[in-house]
Amino acid sequence: MIINVQKLNLWYADNHALKDISMDVPRNQITALIGPSGCGKSTFLKTLNRMQDLNPIVRIEGEVWYNGNNIYDPKMDVTDLRKHIGMVFQKANPFPMSIYDNIAYGPRTHGIRARAKLDAIVEKALKDAAIWDEVKDRLRKPALSLSGGQQQRLCIARALAVEPDILLMDEATSALDPISTGRIEELVTQLKKKYTVIMVTHNMQQAVRISDQCAFFLLGELIEYSDTSTLFSTPTDKRTEDYITGRFG
Repeated sequence: MIINVQKLNLWYADNHALKDISMDVPRNQITALIGPSGCGKSTFLKTLNRMQDLNPIVRIEGEVWYNGNNIYDPKMDVTDLRKHIGMVFQKANPFPMSIYDNIAYGPRTHGIRARAKLDAIVEKALKDAAIWDEVKDRLRKPALSLSGGQQQRLCIARALAVEPDILLMDEATSALDPISTGRIEELVTQLKKKYTVIMVTHNMQQAVRISDQCAFFLLGELIEYSDTSTLFSTPTDKRTEDYITGRFG
C-alpha cells in the first residue's frame, strides 16, 4: 500500500466534514472516490497532500501514512510532499506562460536549471501526458492558446514533470467534452503503469470504466470501499446500492 489513512477526521470550524476515515490505497492502481455533492470526496482528496493546510479554519486529527511517514507529522516537509503527491484540479489551470515554461516550472522550483535536462523533462512529461505530438512544434506558444482538453492534459504533464509517486485528480474531466474526456480516461489508464492515481468523480460510468478500487462517501463517512467490480455488482451497504442504482435520496 502506498497510502494508509487511519481514523482521519476533519472540521471546517464547527462542521465535522470527515468522520473517522480509514483506508489503504494500493500502489499502481486507480482508486475512484464517488458519492453525492458535499459528501467529503474532494475534502478527503486534499488531505492527502495537505492542501487543506491553506485553509485557516480547518482542523485535522488522525494519520495519513505515505511510504512509512505520517504526512501530518510537524517535521514533514510539505513542499517535498507535494513533489511526490501531485494534483490536477477540476478546471484546467495552466499558468499564463508558454507551454514549455508550464512544464519546466516545477523542476525549476526544485533547483533544476540546466537547459538540456529541462528539455528532456519537458519532452518526457508531455509524452507521458499524451500531448507531445500536438504541441512539440509550438512549445514557446502560450499555454492558454490550447483547447480545454489540451490544457487539462498539459496540467497533467505539469504535475508529472516533478516525477510524483501519486497523482490526485479532482473531477479532472467534468468540464470537458466527451472526446476530451475519453482521451483523459485513456491517458489515466496508461499512467497507472508508472503512477498511483486517486480520482474524485461524479461519473459512476467513468469509475466503472477505469478504476480498480472504488470508495463511496456519504455525509463525510466512508460507507464502502472495495474493488470496483465488487462494489458495483454486489454492494454490501444499502446506501451504496441506492446511490449506484439511482434510488438515492
